[in-house]
Amino acid sequence: MRRTSLGHWGAFEATVENGRLVAAQPWADGGANPQMIGAWPELVYSESRIDRPYVRKSFLQRREGAGGEGRGLEEMVPVDWDTALSLVAGQLQRVYAEHGAASVFGGSYGWSSAGRFHHARTQVRRFLAATGGFTDQVGNYSWGAAHAILPHVLGDAEAVSSAATSWETIAQESDVVVAFGGLNPKNWRVTSGGAGNHHMPRFIAKARRRGVKFIVVSPLASDCPEGVDAAWIAPRPNTDTAIMLALAHQALLEGRADLAFLERYTQGHEAFLAYIRGADDGTPKTIAWASRISGVEEAALLTLWQAIRQGRVMLTASWSLQRADHGEQPFWALIALAAMLGQIGLPGGGFCFGYGSLNGVGASARRGYVPAMEVLSNPVDSSVPVASFVEAFLNPGKEIAFNGRNVVFPDVRLVYWAGGNPFHHAQDLFKLEAAWRRPETVIVHEPWWTPTARRADIVLPATTSAERNDIGGSSRDPFVFAMPKLIEPVGEARDDFLIFRDLADRLGRQTVFDEGLDENGWLRRLWSKTEARGEREGIEVPSFDAFWDAGFWAVPEPEAPEVLFDAFRRDPDANPLKTPSGRIELFSRTIAGFGYADCPPHPAWLEPQEWLGVAQDGELHLVTNQPEKRLHSQLYQTRRKNAPETVEINGRDADARGIREGDLVRLWNDRGACLAVAHLGGHVGPGVLVMPTGAWFEPDRQHDWLESNGNPNVLTADRRTSALGQACAALSALVRVEPYRPAVR
Repeated sequence: MRRTSLGHWGAFEATVENGRLVAAQPWADGGANPQMIGAWPELVYSESRIDRPYVRKSFLQRREGAGGEGRGLEEMVPVDWDTALSLVAGQLQRVYAEHGAASVFGGSYGWSSAGRFHHARTQVRRFLAATGGFTDQVGNYSWGAAHAILPHVLGDAEAVSSAATSWETIAQESDVVVAFGGLNPKNWRVTSGGAGNHHMPRFIAKARRRGVKFIVVSPLASDCPEGVDAAWIAPRPNTDTAIMLALAHQALLEGRADLAFLERYTQGHEAFLAYIRGADDGTPKTIAWASRISGVEEAALLTLWQAIRQGRVMLTASWSLQRADHGEQPFWALIALAAMLGQIGLPGGGFCFGYGSLNGVGASARRGYVPAMEVLSNPVDSSVPVASFVEAFLNPGKEIAFNGRNVVFPDVRLVYWAGGNPFHHAQDLFKLEAAWRRPETVIVHEPWWTPTARRADIVLPATTSAERNDIGGSSRDPFVFAMPKLIEPVGEARDDFLIFRDLADRLGRQTVFDEGLDENGWLRRLWSKTEARGEREGIEVPSFDAFWDAGFWAVPEPEAPEVLFDAFRRDPDANPLKTPSGRIELFSRTIAGFGYADCPPHPAWLEPQEWLGVAQDGELHLVTNQPEKRLHSQLYQTRRKNAPETVEINGRDADARGIREGDLVRLWNDRGACLAVAHLGGHVGPGVLVMPTGAWFEPDRQHDWLESNGNPNVLTADRRTSALGQACAALSALVRVEPYRPAVR
C-alpha cells in the first residue's frame, strides 16, 4: 500500500507492507530531499523509541520528595499506563492545590508534528488551560527579536511570520539581491508544517538566467546558493548593522537617498539621518567606520554600494541575524536602508526577511487555508519570554523588563513538556541542566529517548505522525495534505490527544478539553474552517471526504504574486500601517518611552558583549547553524554516529593551533566544552568557527563540563537580545579550540 503524507522536510509517498512502514520517497515533483524523506522508516522504528510509560526510580518511590538531582542519571522504571496517568493527574492536582496554576510550566516549545490537530504544543496548552491554567512561553527562537521590534516599526510582525515578496516577482523584476546572512540551500529543505513545493532552487535558477546579481554578506561561503555566481562579502559576525548603516550614510552623502519617500512613508527619519551623520555621538557612520568594525575592506563595501546604488534592489536578512546581542537592530537597519533607497512596495524591490532561512518564504501561496487547532483561553495571566525559561526556573520572583512591561518569574514546581527538545534549542546547556533539577516534577511526552525525555520524572510514549490521522500544511505552501495513519502505534505509544483526554477525564474536565469530539470529529471540524474560508473568498474547497480520498488539495494561487507593502505604497493614507503614525517608524516614540539602554529608539550600532572586536588572544567567534540534512535535533537518531559533529575552521586559524583535517578537537569557554571533528574546507572567514546544532546533548560524566556529541549550545550564552525583545542571542559567543587530548584518570 502507498499513501501520501507530510513532514516538516516535505511531502512523501509511504510504502506500507504487512502493517509496517518499509520505505518513503519524496512526493512526485515536490523537490524534497530524498535522504531526509527516506529516513522515515528508521525514524519510526528507531532503537531510541520509547516503548511504554516510564518513571524515574526515586520519583516512583518518593514522588516530589525525590528532588531533581537524579534526573538524567537514574534508572527509568517501566510502568503501565494506568499507573503513569494516575501519577500525572495526582501531581497536577497537588501543584494546583498547593502552589497555584502559575507554578505549572506548560509553554512547551518545539516544532513537533507537521499536523495541525496533533500539534503537541497546542494540545498541551489546550489541556492545561482546560484543567486549571499554566505559565506559558511567548515569542519564539526562530525570530524572537523580530517579533518584538517589527510591530513598533511596521505595525505587526507579518513581514517575518508570513508575508514576503514572491520569488516569482524577484526573478522577473529585481536587478540585485543582497542577502545579509546568506541564502543557504540547506535551509530550503524544511518548512514548519511541511511543503509540497520546494520552490526556491527553481526560482533562484530563473533569476540567475535573467541576470539578477546576487551578493551574499555572511562569514560563510556556503551561504551562497548553489549554481549562482554570487559575490561573497565575509564580515565579522554580528556586524551587519554597521554595514547597513554605512550604506545608508553613503546614500545620503551621494544624494541618492530618496528623501521624498522618507517624507511620505516614514516617521522619524530626521532623527535617523541625524544619527548616521554623527550628530548624536560625533561619529558619522561612514564606509570607513563600518570597515573598521566589520573587517571588510573599504573597497569591497564601496563595490557593494555601487551595486545597490541603482536598479531594482531587494534587500533581505536571514532570521539568524537577529539571534544575537541587540538582534533587533539588523532588521530595523535593513528596513531603514530600504527606505533610503525608496523601493519598499515596488515589485522586486524593498526588503524581506527569511529568504535564506526557510523553504516557504516567498512562495506563491494563498494564505489561510491550512486550519489551525483551536486553543483555549489560559485562566492564568502568567508567561515568560520563550528564551528566558532557564532564568525563570532558577530565579522565581525575579522581575525583568520586556517590551514595555515588567514580567515576574513564577515559582515553577511542575514542568509539562510535549513536542520539543529544550536540550537542543536552549543556550548554555549545563546551566539548563542545573535549572532542570529545580522543579519538583517533570513530565514529558516523547516518541524517543531524547535528552529531555531522559531527564524526566514521568515519560509518556507518544506516537509519531505516521501513527495517527491529521491534516498538514503551511501558509507558506500552496498545498494542504491529508496525513492518514500509516501504521499502528509502535509499542504502547498513544497520541497526545488521547493522553490528554484521559487525564482531563481523571481531573473532571474532559468535556472542556475535547468538546465531545474524537479525532475524526476534530479533523472534520478543522476542515469546516477551510470550507468556510473558501466560501467567504469565492474559492471552491472540496468536501472533507473528497479531500481525504485525494490525499491533498492544491490551493488556487493568489490572483497576483505578493509584493510586500504594495498597497501601503500605492496609498499610505488609505492603507496605513498599524504603527502609531501609520507609517514606517524609523524613530519610535514608544520605544523611546521605554528608556532601554540596550535598544535605542532608532536603528543603531551597539557593540555586542561577545564578538571579535573584543576577543582575547586565541578566541574565535562561534556561528551555529542548522544541520545539512536534519531539522534541529530531529533525525539525529537516524545518524550513523561514530564521531561528534564537525566544526568548520579557517585554514590559517587551524594551522596556528596545530589542527589538521579530521582531528578530534575540543571547543571551550567558561560555560562549558564540547568535542567536534575539524573540517578545513575554506568556507569560513578568519576568526570564525561554524558548528551545526542538533546533536543530542550527552555530557561526558568522566570529564566535568564536557559534552561528547558535539552540541555547541553548551558554549552559547544564556543571554537575551535586549530588554525589548528578551530573545535568544545564541550567535554572540566567543570560544577557543584545540586538538583534544583527554586526560587519563
